[in-house]
Amino acid sequence: MENDIEYRKQLTKELKEVLLEAGASLVGFADLKGIVEDGFPCGVSMAIAIPTQLILSIEDGPNMDYYTLYHDYRSKLNHVALVGERFLREKGYIAKAQTTEVVEEYGNYRTKLPLKTVATRAALGWIGKSALLVTKEYGSAIRLTSLLTDAPLLTATPITNSSCGGCMKCHDACPGKAISGKLWNANMDRDEFFDPIACRKKARELAAEKIQKQITLCGKCFVVCPYTRAYIMREEQKKSNNESDVAATKIE
Repeated sequence: MENDIEYRKQLTKELKEVLLEAGASLVGFADLKGIVEDGFPCGVSMAIAIPTQLILSIEDGPNMDYYTLYHDYRSKLNHVALVGERFLREKGYIAKAQTTEVVEEYGNYRTKLPLKTVATRAALGWIGKSALLVTKEYGSAIRLTSLLTDAPLLTATPITNSSCGGCMKCHDACPGKAISGKLWNANMDRDEFFDPIACRKKARELAAEKIQKQITLCGKCFVVCPYTRAYIMREEQKKSNNESDVAATKIE
């Protein structure tokens, strides 16, 4: 039954619905065969969008609302991943949520399986010049999590090249000069186009200055991203339309 295409479609559909209901904004499914050492053939990538009001509030640097959201979203992301893990385990599959308690950073601010790798292979987006995932729906204004599984899910065709083109918005806005401006592709190492040490140093300086916190928190690159700005414009238009509808209802 697990090889039956209709079964796989239904399982994938049900899992996506469960994750969206749990709070995910985007969900994608990645083929990880040959990518993960411990044998999980499939990954599930989940993103939660950052509210547009908060994005606009940090145009001049990080603030306490962004600091609070940064930590709150860790709990939200862990919750979504664990909901997916539980769903798949109840179906009889092995599943491992990549929560903040499980994922370990090593060396030059790396993890064994970056969340962005799962996301690009799940076709949620591409890696921007800022080394952040860029999505068509929300730009880089997202936080990511993932889970690994042996469930026979239907997976996407990986995204292997950047769609940033000649845009240099994040490069020009980066206060730490960490962004080279080179276009990413799936065969590139992060350090070939982005300097994580310069980014961390400047972000910590800004956080200490703006909110008196010793934390790597900036956000300038995703605030100026044209895809993020398009997301903001769409949300503002929705808000305007809703207000117009309410006003029209009152007049009637």
